[in-house]
Amino acid sequence: MLRCILRAKIHMATVTESNLAYEGSITIDEDILKKTGILPYEQVMISNLNNGERFETYVIPGKKGSGMICLNGPTARKGAVGDKIIIFCYGYFEDGKIRRFKPKIVLLDSKNKIVKIR
Repeated sequence: MLRCILRAKIHMATVTESNLAYEGSITIDEDILKKTGILPYEQVMISNLNNGERFETYVIPGKKGSGMICLNGPTARKGAVGDKIIIFCYGYFEDGKIRRFKPKIVLLDSKNKIVKIR
């Protein structure tokens, strides 16, 4: 049996931009993506701590070291610049591998700099 388990999480990211004219997605600093193992165009779920919105989209890599977290297209309506969000990425694992698996959790400061990796 396959189970859906948290694979990676970006905790307490701050939305830096909002681009309604773009066709869709969330742009995330490439350095942050590399630390979590989240790939370009991979599906993510986002939870907005400021307004309670929860939504899914896909990831586009942003400029390395920029701290960019940009809501694009329709997702731009789900949050505003300055909002705190949590980004979740799930994967499917066989029962036997779940017990040994640990998700990558990256904690960010208010400027989207990595402060801790668990």
